[in-house]
Amino acid sequence: MTRADFTMSPIVAGLWRITSWNLSVAERVRWIEQALELGITTFDLADIYGEYQAEGQFGDALKAQPALRQRMQLVTKCGIRLRSAQRPYRINYYDTSAAYVRAQVEQSLRNLHAEQLDLVLIHRPDYLMDAAALADTFATLTREGKVAHWGVSNHTTSQFALLQQHHPLVTNQVELSPLQTDALDDGTLDQAQQLGCRPMVWSPLAGGRLFNAEDEHAVRTRTAMLDIAERHGISLTTLAFAWILRHPSRPHPITGSGRMVNLQDAVKALDVSLDAEDWYAIWTASKGHSVP
Repeated sequence: MTRADFTMSPIVAGLWRITSWNLSVAERVRWIEQALELGITTFDLADIYGEYQAEGQFGDALKAQPALRQRMQLVTKCGIRLRSAQRPYRINYYDTSAAYVRAQVEQSLRNLHAEQLDLVLIHRPDYLMDAAALADTFATLTREGKVAHWGVSNHTTSQFALLQQHHPLVTNQVELSPLQTDALDDGTLDQAQQLGCRPMVWSPLAGGRLFNAEDEHAVRTRTAMLDIAERHGISLTTLAFAWILRHPSRPHPITGSGRMVNLQDAVKALDVSLDAEDWYAIWTASKGHSVP
């Protein structure tokens, strides 16, 4: 399958914190239904989220209402061995060996009560990654029908290019927000445009730091944003998502740890058109200086 075969909703629902929402299975089903009603059809998970419990909680909802699976794209990640009570590794470390990737993919399928994962990302760059061997693992799991598409998360342009040389990737999930702009300068989003490979964006609200009253960087940026948000008649959250969506690499921003309010505000950004002056006003406030 090629990159063109796979589409995600413009806004992606992030499930990093689902285990802290304390929702019953029925409430999780309703949350998924409400996201789908908003046009959010892509759901982002990882094997390690919620100390390895997030996939299972989402999967319990899909088991309770199996018809939901046909209306969504399931995205998950693997490649981090995270210490936990169930996994007493000496340290946290990365592992992209064939055995580990296969084991985690098959566990994710069980957790999510799914026959196939729409997209699996290698969560972090593994310094010991054998690109050719990992690509063989991708090809094998795809041939077996367990994974439809592959991508990466938090990879540099050279790391992305190395793996892409051996197997087609559909996305690089990276951090971008009005407070974290490295992806604009390090070539990540340039590469995405070059390859027509739309990035996924995590932490569009800088992990909530955008609202921190004691963070000088956040206060400076937020002050500029509030004026723009007021002119557009939108919330600060909506503006942050609109600022990301304005980039020509056509990113898919992922909602944070909030529940429905965050989803609704994120979706409203799809109807906001920021001009270049407003976009750069936010960039300028964040950087603390004018453009060069």
